[in-house]
Amino acid sequence: MQLVTDDISRSMASSSFIRKMFEKGIELKKKFGEEAVCDFSLGNPDVPPPPRAEAVLKEIASAAVKPLGLGYCPNAGIPSVREAMAKWLSAQQDTALSSKDVVMTVGAAGAMVSFFRAVVEAGDEIVVPAPYFVEYGSYCGHFGGKLKTVPSLPPAFRLDIAGIRAAITEKTRAILLNSPNNPTGCIYPEEDMRAVSSIVDEVNLEREKRGGRPIFLLSDEPYRAFAFDGAKVPPVLPLTKWACVLGSFSKTLSLAGERIGYFIAHPDMPEQESLMAAVTLTNRTLGYVNAPVIGQRLAAALLNETVDLSVYDARRRLMAKVLSDAGIEFEMPKGAFYFFAKSPVPDDAVFVDALLAENILVVPGKGFGFPGYVRLSSSVDEAIIARSAPGFKRAMERFG
Repeated sequence: MQLVTDDISRSMASSSFIRKMFEKGIELKKKFGEEAVCDFSLGNPDVPPPPRAEAVLKEIASAAVKPLGLGYCPNAGIPSVREAMAKWLSAQQDTALSSKDVVMTVGAAGAMVSFFRAVVEAGDEIVVPAPYFVEYGSYCGHFGGKLKTVPSLPPAFRLDIAGIRAAITEKTRAILLNSPNNPTGCIYPEEDMRAVSSIVDEVNLEREKRGGRPIFLLSDEPYRAFAFDGAKVPPVLPLTKWACVLGSFSKTLSLAGERIGYFIAHPDMPEQESLMAAVTLTNRTLGYVNAPVIGQRLAAALLNETVDLSVYDARRRLMAKVLSDAGIEFEMPKGAFYFFAKSPVPDDAVFVDALLAENILVVPGKGFGFPGYVRLSSSVDEAIIARSAPGFKRAMERFG
């Protein structure tokens, strides 16, 4: 008897790489102890929220006991929170926004799923550079959409502009970019973003002439604050009126479990109000109803603060040293908290197994649509990173 759909069965199989590492980590820790295992498989932010978060939570708690303090709020979010978000995002995106341009969502993932539900028809294609976050295929696939991947250009993983242009067909509904990128840590330079925006404008100009549906430039930015060595993350909204941006406070404020995100669309987009109303509707009808009210108020009070990014930077530098000393090739990530390192053998699963033999857990690049590499999360304590150094060296020695 078949209990689940073929589509979900395929999704379960494709996501098995990360699940396998997670389960393997549990097994190894039980067998050898927590201190013997170096787990770089999960991007779970572990740096404490900003110090002021405790005081803000106490203020929220005092208000929460009042009638409706924890009740439903408007589906698009608490009005005062949306106003604060609009002001904050206006400065970030160098574009004047008002509260009507913002929908508060259940994380960045909730924003993306709500957007896809609003605009994707069965058979539509979402063009995305590879490697890409593993869940993207499921997010659009729930509604009949399909990812169409374009390999990025190693070692820096710059966008293949010609490849993106060639990938666009009549079925294309959006180009999805993630910068700073998971899994590579790459920050796409402004010239690449401008080139992609120009493609979007050219295609939409032609489609407008014949009454076709437009394509969107969708920018997924949960790691925007994680930019190092003086790197800047270019704002997307000024580049094209067809731009939409989504993000979250999961990493920036270490509020991953509180599930607070947002969706914004360029105010000059034709029929933008219709899109915002549609995302507000799907935010409700997908079962989210509204973003958590405690998280909304907490994020709004801490908009101009972040976790201590110097902790992540120190880990990044230590991880780079450990990998370099072991002879592992990689491009120094400018953002996020991941390394996308080259496997010493073509089959990245073989390298993953060699590291497992040293009680080191990483995720194969094929799980992100880019085989021949492995992803490591540096969102772990420096002691774990340092402890892994001999194991990386021993694993590399197996391949000469």
